[in-house]
Amino acid sequence: MAARATVSLRSDVPGAKEGLQVAAPGALVMGADYRALGVVRSLGRKKIPVWLINQGGHHVAAVSRFVTRRVRWPVAHQAAQIEFLLELGFQNNLNGWALIPTDDYAVALLAHHHKILQQIYRVTIPPWEQIRWLCDKRLLSCLAQKLSIHQPFQACPANREQLARIDCPFPVILKPALRLQPTSLSIPKAWPAVDRKTLLAQFDAASSVIAPENLIVQETVPGGGENQFSFAALCRDGSPLAWMVARRTRQYPKDFGQFSTFVETVDEPQIIEPATRLLAELRFTGLAEVEFKYDCRDGRFKLLDVNPRVWGWHTLSRRVGIDFPYLLWRLVNGKTVPILFGRAGERWMHATGDLRVAIGEILRGNLPLPQYLRTFLPSTESPIFAWDDPLPGFLDLPLFMYTFGKRLLSSVA
Repeated sequence: MAARATVSLRSDVPGAKEGLQVAAPGALVMGADYRALGVVRSLGRKKIPVWLINQGGHHVAAVSRFVTRRVRWPVAHQAAQIEFLLELGFQNNLNGWALIPTDDYAVALLAHHHKILQQIYRVTIPPWEQIRWLCDKRLLSCLAQKLSIHQPFQACPANREQLARIDCPFPVILKPALRLQPTSLSIPKAWPAVDRKTLLAQFDAASSVIAPENLIVQETVPGGGENQFSFAALCRDGSPLAWMVARRTRQYPKDFGQFSTFVETVDEPQIIEPATRLLAELRFTGLAEVEFKYDCRDGRFKLLDVNPRVWGWHTLSRRVGIDFPYLLWRLVNGKTVPILFGRAGERWMHATGDLRVAIGEILRGNLPLPQYLRTFLPSTESPIFAWDDPLPGFLDLPLFMYTFGKRLLSSVA
């Protein structure tokens, strides 16, 4: 993260001195992709007012009928963005509203300025001093080592020369240790390498868009999404209040997914203990997805990442009776949150994303066509289409094709 911006609480804005009153605290959701759409629908169905900050490269959430007001996010430096949030709260009586980020950059931004934002909003993620252990993959690796949680090989070279001397097990990926800028289609999530020569070439490519000291090397655990599992929970002071376990059966790309396309809730107790131990160590409060991958070489589940925010498939929680965004809103507003855990056997599918994954698997003989067609049963949760909010579903395909086209053009440029 860049140096923390200096922002002061202004006294010349109406309401700054006397404090603000609001009859029904709502939520200000940062983002407009399908993760944000799930949050908007969850709260809107409960008659909670929802404002949306339209940021990022996707806009399906912006057309939801549950959005009360849409606000454009300023393309500016961090100080101006925080000032924007403060002004928005003061001028519109948003005192006590939940402030909900939906991507890594927004999480880091709010965490760094948690104290000043908390004077207006109920910030739904912890301050940076706590959450940095989950956002920074270097610190997460140190924490996992301290807690004896299994993880893949990882190294943090400061430059190309150090990278050339690292004795790492191939194949590996290069990826940012910390998201220092908003998500961009022009910046890959990771750079794979199958040997030393490729690794150095990928390091050169990655270094052109990301500071070399912010890159880490991580061993690639064999297998695709069928070996990737997540413990998802709403916690208070490190104790899970509501949780579920899921397998990210299909993802895109297949080997290291940028996003999940087909997810199923499962019974996998082996990941619950290390995940809860990790969150308890930090006394974490909020939503978190703790990702593991099963390594068939030694029979261990290995920690990959933690998302301290809503994740792509979080709407599956609605299918299992948890409704994470609404429970998060209740938690930050001091309301009772029941102890809940999700049942196994429920499914979620991002249909447009899953189609291109499934076609490849069907052609390779890894996915029988009848099995794939069964995933379209009405009981499968969609992150985008909903009968009570149909417009995002109608816009998903053209928006998806536009995004896919931009990604394709950037890859061949």
